[in-house]
Amino acid sequence: MSMSRRSIRLLLLPLAAVLAAPGTVQAQNVVRACVYDMIGTSGITYNIAKDYTVQMQRYGGYIQSKAYTDERAAAEDFRTGQCDVLMATAFRTRQFNQISGTLDALGATTILRDGRIDMDASYEVINRTAQIFASPAAAKLMVEGNYELGGILAAGAAYPMVSDRRLNTVEALAGKRIAAFDHDKAQAAMIRRIGATPVSADITNFAAKFNNGVVDMIGAPAIAWGPLELHKGVGKSGAVIRFPLLLLTYQVILRKDKFPAGFGQKSREYWLQHFEGTKTMIYNAERSIPESLWLDLSPENSLRYSLMLREARIDLANQGLYNKRGLRIVKKVRCSLNPTDSECASEAELN
Repeated sequence: MSMSRRSIRLLLLPLAAVLAAPGTVQAQNVVRACVYDMIGTSGITYNIAKDYTVQMQRYGGYIQSKAYTDERAAAEDFRTGQCDVLMATAFRTRQFNQISGTLDALGATTILRDGRIDMDASYEVINRTAQIFASPAAAKLMVEGNYELGGILAAGAAYPMVSDRRLNTVEALAGKRIAAFDHDKAQAAMIRRIGATPVSADITNFAAKFNNGVVDMIGAPAIAWGPLELHKGVGKSGAVIRFPLLLLTYQVILRKDKFPAGFGQKSREYWLQHFEGTKTMIYNAERSIPESLWLDLSPENSLRYSLMLREARIDLANQGLYNKRGLRIVKKVRCSLNPTDSECASEAELN
C-alpha cells in the first residue's frame, strides 16, 4: 500500500524535531581524535577507532577521527590542543599517563615458562592490567592533570628482526647498529647496555633504515610485516627472533575537561571487550610471516635475556624513565599468573 506525500511528511516531522533538539549530535560540540595508524584511513586501528566514536555517543562523547601515519605528528597535535583524543602506542602516550605507559616497558608483560615466552599468558598480563585500570577504584590513577586514560588495546609483540640470523645472542650484537626511537630514551639505553650502537629513528623511517641496510636490527610487531615490507630487511639470511622485547599497546588518552563526568570510565570499559578480537588479529599477522624465518632461542638464552630485560627495567625506573608505581602493578599481575617465577620471591619492582 502506497503512502501519500502528506503522510510521509507527518511521519518525518517528529524526526526533524528530534534532530534539531539541543541534546542531539548536531547540537553537541564535536571534538577531534588524532588516531595513529601506519596505513592511514584504510588501516585496522583507524576503523576500530571509528567504531569507538560511534559507540561512545551514548555517553555524551561526539568525536570525529583523523588518521595520522606519523605518530609524532598525532601526539604533537594532541599536546597542542588541535585534538582532544589521542590514540597511539604507549611510546607516545606515556607522557600523558606514566602509570599506564609502563605496560610497554622492556619485558614488563612477558612471561617465561620452560625456556620460552608464553604468549597467551603474556597477553593476559595486558588484559588483567587493563581490567585493573578500568576498575572504578583505579579511576584517580588514570588521570594526570587534564589527561585521562581512555582505554588500552593490545598491538602485538615487538620481535627482534635481524638482517643476519647469526645475530641471535647479545655477544653477536655487540657493535651492531640497532634502530632506537628517539622519543623513547629507554630503547637507546638498553642498546648501549648490550654494547650495540643505537641509531636514531622514528615510526616513519625505522623500517626504511632496516630495509636499506642502515641498521642491522629493529624491534617490530607482526602487524607491521606486510605494510612496511619488512621482508626486504630480513631477506634470505635474516630472521625474526621469537623472543619479544616487549608487548606493544595502543592507548587512548582523553582531554578530560572536553567530556562529561564519567566518560573516561565508560571509555576504559569499552576497550576491554576488544581484547580477544585484537589478539586473534595479532596471531593471524604472526602466521603471515613464513615459518622458515622464525628463529627460537635456546632455553638458557631465553632465561638470560629475560633476566637482562628485568635488570634493565629496574635500572631505567631508577633513572626516572619508567613509573615505579605502574611497574609495581604490572609485576603483581605477572606474579598472579606465574607465581613460581623466581622474581616473585623478590621485592624488586615492589618498592
